[in-house]
Amino acid sequence: MNAIILSIGDELVLGQTIDTNSAWLSQQLAAVGCPVSAHVTVPDDQPTIERAIRDSAFQCTFLIISGGIGPTEDDLTRQALAAVMDAPLEMNERWLGVLKDFFAQRGRTMPEINKIQAMIPRGAEMIYNHAGTAAGIYALLSVGDLVNSIRREADVAPTPFGEGDRIRCQVFVMPGVPREMMLMFRRDVLPKVERLTGGAVILSRTLHTFGWGESQVGEALGPLMDRRRNPSVGTTVSGGIVSLRINARFASLDDAKRELETTDAACRAALGDLVYGRDEETLPDVLYPLLTRRSAPRTDLPPYTIATAESCTAGLLAKMLTDVSGSSAYYKQGWITYTNESKSQLLGVPADLIQQHGAVSRPAAEAMATGARERAGSDFALAITGVAGPTGGTAAKPVGTVCIALGHGGGVASWQFLFPGPRDWVRDRSAKMTLTILRYHLLGKPLPF
Repeated sequence: MNAIILSIGDELVLGQTIDTNSAWLSQQLAAVGCPVSAHVTVPDDQPTIERAIRDSAFQCTFLIISGGIGPTEDDLTRQALAAVMDAPLEMNERWLGVLKDFFAQRGRTMPEINKIQAMIPRGAEMIYNHAGTAAGIYALLSVGDLVNSIRREADVAPTPFGEGDRIRCQVFVMPGVPREMMLMFRRDVLPKVERLTGGAVILSRTLHTFGWGESQVGEALGPLMDRRRNPSVGTTVSGGIVSLRINARFASLDDAKRELETTDAACRAALGDLVYGRDEETLPDVLYPLLTRRSAPRTDLPPYTIATAESCTAGLLAKMLTDVSGSSAYYKQGWITYTNESKSQLLGVPADLIQQHGAVSRPAAEAMATGARERAGSDFALAITGVAGPTGGTAAKPVGTVCIALGHGGGVASWQFLFPGPRDWVRDRSAKMTLTILRYHLLGKPLPF
């Protein structure tokens, strides 16, 4: 049992509108144990829509279609479905009455163009739209329908099939407007799917890591990434964060929950503290309980305080730290010292130190962190200085060279990294690495990289 989601609209194909419907539908289907095999997007072109319906229906149990059932000439989904079924469009008098009442309640006469929204292919069923004017459509496509659709397109005479030829696919056509689609799907589509899945469920979880590359994470996970395994474990990368996506497909919710937790624990055992959070959690999110000491054995301890000193990241680190509501409990202040002079004037970095080691150096980063901590009177200070590019690199310090320092009660520590990539990548990874350094320090653990 599986589903394919077919989205229709020129605006989707051209990238003018982001297709949020497909993501939402996939999540809803997974919750009742129906995996999605593909997302297909096609323009407002009837032959193209016909081929997409036919090709998809050969491959799935449920074909979920959104878009193309409005009243205008570019809304061609109902016509395409009727062509695949080799059935005429017929007026649904019930929905026509609903449409007339809809306009009458607003003091308007229904335009003739809206009558098309009450047209349903013969043999299909109308799905009530509780939030708009486009009726949905429910249809069953058989092998005979699909084969003969191909023959008609090739200008070959149809082949007779018996009334009992097996059903290949259940088709649901819904509006492309998200609010209308979501309401229709929950009320009239999802229950039909859920009845056939028999209580099966797909539960998903995402674990996030930062600091290792995808191949290194995959190597550490080993057999957990075997594609024959259930729950399955896969990796994706975005913004330098390697995420593990765990999908548990089981016949019951209890089994799925149990196996999901078992696989979660196995992944954490393989990667240790490299896993910093799950699902929607960000690095600043997981730092919040550590900095406020809410996760400490004692609850009477005041929050730690922190200051920042940034050069190449120009305030990005401070922004990330304060993205979390309540961060005023620990974040005191920050400095953007972009020039050598500002490093000396605002943070007390000795000019001769910069002259000797350069502004992008571990000694300079350590001096920035020390100066920030002393001036802010904070428990911690984080400092970043680097070459974000695309210019400014040298053979000794190429673009992407970044030095990070952490000042704390026991002194100051520093690291040097090379973050290859465009300017925004260098800055983003510099800030995330700095947060990661702070996280490991608060955990009392050494960096694993």
